[in-house]
Amino acid sequence: MLGKSLELPLCLFFNQFTKVHFSSISNFAILAKAITQVENSLDGFDVTLLSIQPKAIPVIGFTGPPGAGKSTLLNATVAQLLDEGKKIGLLLIDPSSPFNFGAILGDRLRLSDHFNNPNLFIRSLATRGSLGGLSDTIVEVLEVMKSYSFDYIFIETVGVGQSEVEIAGLADKTVLVLVPEAGDSVQAMKAGIMEIADVFVVNKADHTDAENMERAIRTQLHLAGKDFIPVVKTVAVTSLGVKELIATFSSKGSINSERKSKLLLSKALKIIQREKMKNFDVQKIAVQLAEASTQSNFNLYRFTKQFL
Repeated sequence: MLGKSLELPLCLFFNQFTKVHFSSISNFAILAKAITQVENSLDGFDVTLLSIQPKAIPVIGFTGPPGAGKSTLLNATVAQLLDEGKKIGLLLIDPSSPFNFGAILGDRLRLSDHFNNPNLFIRSLATRGSLGGLSDTIVEVLEVMKSYSFDYIFIETVGVGQSEVEIAGLADKTVLVLVPEAGDSVQAMKAGIMEIADVFVVNKADHTDAENMERAIRTQLHLAGKDFIPVVKTVAVTSLGVKELIATFSSKGSINSERKSKLLLSKALKIIQREKMKNFDVQKIAVQLAEASTQSNFNLYRFTKQFL
């Protein structure tokens, strides 16, 4: 996945300590290295974050329950945009083990048709135990991505259901992908993930009950006074409805700034928390905790108090 921007001059260099200094990124190889540095808090990552100049690039989030066809639909969307000559950045979030934080990072395999396209950059991130369908360092990684001259940046979440609302704090447009098989579950979802969508997609619209699904969504939107939110029917495997979906990316929706501010505040607090925790030896604390928890008078609050 190496390629070069056709617009920006190379203005990034590495020193012997692999620190990165730049005002804008012009090379996919350098972009990948900068993301690795930031994602893993390697030496000089803070210099990188302070040096970047993010651009106003549209960020589109794809979310929805597992099996809804998010990856297939994203693949079709990317293919259409690449045919139009657009430069695309993809952040694909994969679930990781809660024990060793390892992940398969298999979503990129679904996009193998476009691996060699010089206008496409794909990056997989593991959640590393983070909830909400995103990676714990997604804010920092996205800022690095926005320093490149992409036309669009897409984020595909892991698909964890109603708890997957953090994407609304990062994306300019959140696309909620559903399938006809969801049926009456639209009723149950209205208090959770339904509230974050800027675009609803009924994927696999060639299946039975697709019309009923669309009608159920529109009914819920009407009752909530949100008739302005678009509902698009697609068949991802044949690219049916993909152009109509792309048209919604530039449409002016009603952005819930209060909701976005609250979610961004949560991410900002996490960044502050990580900064405050950086001087703690987590492995040492883990060993001490394991030993202390075996004692009959163990109290978690008393244990943590010694570190405060």
